[in-house]
Amino acid sequence: MSDLIQASLAEIRARLAGGDVSAEAVAKACLDRIAETEPSIHALITVREQALEEARALDAQGPDASKPLWGVPVTVKDAIVTKGTRTTAGSKILGGFNPFYDAFVVERLKEAGAVIIGKNNMDEFAMGSSTENSAFGPTRNPRDPERIPGGSSGGSAASVAANQCYASLGTDTGGSIRQPAALCGCVGLKPTYGRVSRYGVIAYGSSLDQVGPLTRTVEDAALVLSVIAGHDKRDSTSSPRPVDGYADFSRSDLKGVRLGVPREFMAEGLDGPVAKACQDALARARDLGAELVDVSLPHATRHAIAAYYIVAMAEASSNLSRFDGVRYGYRAAEPKNLDDLYCRSRSEGFGQEVQRRILLGTYVLSAGYYDAYYKKAAQVRRLIRQDYLNALGSCDALFGPVSPVTAWKLGSIIDDPLKMYLMDIYTVSLNLAGLPGLSFPVGEADGLPVGMQLIGKDFDEAGILGIGNVLSK
Repeated sequence: MSDLIQASLAEIRARLAGGDVSAEAVAKACLDRIAETEPSIHALITVREQALEEARALDAQGPDASKPLWGVPVTVKDAIVTKGTRTTAGSKILGGFNPFYDAFVVERLKEAGAVIIGKNNMDEFAMGSSTENSAFGPTRNPRDPERIPGGSSGGSAASVAANQCYASLGTDTGGSIRQPAALCGCVGLKPTYGRVSRYGVIAYGSSLDQVGPLTRTVEDAALVLSVIAGHDKRDSTSSPRPVDGYADFSRSDLKGVRLGVPREFMAEGLDGPVAKACQDALARARDLGAELVDVSLPHATRHAIAAYYIVAMAEASSNLSRFDGVRYGYRAAEPKNLDDLYCRSRSEGFGQEVQRRILLGTYVLSAGYYDAYYKKAAQVRRLIRQDYLNALGSCDALFGPVSPVTAWKLGSIIDDPLKMYLMDIYTVSLNLAGLPGLSFPVGEADGLPVGMQLIGKDFDEAGILGIGNVLSK
């Protein structure tokens, strides 16, 4: 079955539609691959054994041309609620949560005929850059199990890279789709904020979170985005803007394309071998006909980390206040009183990193500090967005690195939160700006994958997918 599990989503979709292989056979091949790789990778928290039964039901009905993902096995990050399947957000506090409804994106996957075979491991409540913060243990990089896969959607990226599925859904709050995609050698797309509904996504930072696909090819990412994009009246931040056609890849070169290269992204701080791979990718873009334009994002690197973590932690403090041990989730045993119930349920149910961010978020929102921290971060956020708009005013897209380094060793920086936060230096500013970003492999450094990202204008996913498809071949 190796030819099945190594196929791209587009290839397996064609084989399923043509009747060359059954949905049950494809699902079984993926489940067998999961059984083979999970002991060393741990990309999943829950494997949906009912997936085989669902695949058989699809076979009984026969291929359906109206369902673009008919019979295709996919996985979903465990922050995205799935009816009847345990959804934990990587946390002990939700260890027994079994949702009674589907998230919008899960509804879309099911309507498209996809078979959801598992829920991916993740940093607890999407707080992390390495998928080491999960209450269920760390995920490992399929390219080197001694290294991290990135985070917080590390389980989703590892699942795709290990050929456990043909696509996965992750969430990107500060680079959590793009960074693990780059470190695992696959494709990751963060859509424009509001392009994909957040209904049914367990919130970390509500003004930053966005759902997107992780896949093996750019074409596959476009196919998945065309399924999950669209307006949802249940999400007040969901855009009513019509969905573009994302699967038109008629472009064969980059003639007439202007790519902005942010000088701050290519400056000191980028690891030497990674910088070399990025320079080679820029040269390839030039050879394909693109015009490379030097642009500046003066606030995006200097202030993005500080502004992002203030905004994100403040929103996390508010969002996670609902987990109090009273209504649902983990509850401490035999509390002495209500205060004891709150304190022990949260301190026992949340991991160290989540507690750190809740405390910091509460602090920056407190009386006397709101103006000095949160309000100032919101003002800087506006400046960062304006930097991007100014740069994109003279370019079709921006092109730069995703991570300053390749995948690092497990445990090497988990005890240094500040150093871990700095690993997001090239990604968090895009979430503050709300713009789309596409990460894809451009080479290797010391035998490990290197990814770069294309950054587009609002709702120009089609543009960056078209450019990325040319560059990634």
